[in-house]
Amino acid sequence: MTPVGFLAVDSGGSGLRVVMGTVEGGPLGRRESRVPVRTGARGIDAGHLMEQLVPLVRALAAESGVAEPECAVVGAAGFGTLGDALRAELPGALGREFGVRRVALAADAVTAYVGALGPRPGAVIAAGTGLIAIGTDLTRWRRADGWGHLLGDCGSGAWIGRAGLEAALRAHDGRAGGSTRLLAHAEQQFGPLPGLPHALYPRSDRPAVLASFAPQVAACAADDPVAADILRAAARHMADSAAAVCPADGAPEVGLSGGLFKMGEPLLGPVREELAKRLPHARCVPAEGDPLRGAVRIATALATDTLTLPGDEKLLCLTSPE
Repeated sequence: MTPVGFLAVDSGGSGLRVVMGTVEGGPLGRRESRVPVRTGARGIDAGHLMEQLVPLVRALAAESGVAEPECAVVGAAGFGTLGDALRAELPGALGREFGVRRVALAADAVTAYVGALGPRPGAVIAAGTGLIAIGTDLTRWRRADGWGHLLGDCGSGAWIGRAGLEAALRAHDGRAGGSTRLLAHAEQQFGPLPGLPHALYPRSDRPAVLASFAPQVAACAADDPVAADILRAAARHMADSAAAVCPADGAPEVGLSGGLFKMGEPLLGPVREELAKRLPHARCVPAEGDPLRGAVRIATALATDTLTLPGDEKLLCLTSPE
């Protein structure tokens, strides 16, 4: 019996991560590219994604022995709002290049959910530079926030970093609500603060620059009440988003996924407290795996006709190459 092969892709702000394997043998090889996929007038650039994906998959095919994967799953940051070109072009391209017969295109929030919880009802807070919460009762998906650092992403790394820098600037000015501890950390990281607006505002990677200060807020939280209050406020925002998407019935789980939670107990403690207040019927759990593991799980279920997750044009789109 010929093993059933799969291709799983995680496309995000740091580039592509790709796994190939078989249903019987699991993941058999992994490659990555550090070049993020471009976005343009039509959203995520399917051609640019394929330019990077083809050499990675060719190398993995030689390594794993999976010549033509039966199915492919691509989880992409921004798919919910910027995925029109991917939906129109990517399934056909995957079929032509790799012989793929079934395709699932997903928002990275969905792959984060499946990586964290698997096919169980609940909610996941996916928190890094940005933040989104996604939940399902296995009949439909619900999402909250994920609107970017100017309009939302409340509680994210960029949000925490911006709040920490605001507190530093307040201390610099002599205004109430400032933190001399955060001021010292900000000057150490960015130099004299009067130059910060000029250094920050013209940059295209402003969210990442803001998020780079979030660990300094966590480092100060144990003995700086301003920093501690910022993390408590971030935790409340996260709980608000989780409560908006978590199933109201049963005993759902709430998973915490993403690099922001590597800040540890200064953030995790307040998050657990706020979730217990807002969702007493739910259980907070650590993520079982990351978004790439979620893509692998979806691919395996797709290949074996055991996928129980709800479809959604904007969040989890199942299709076949023409």
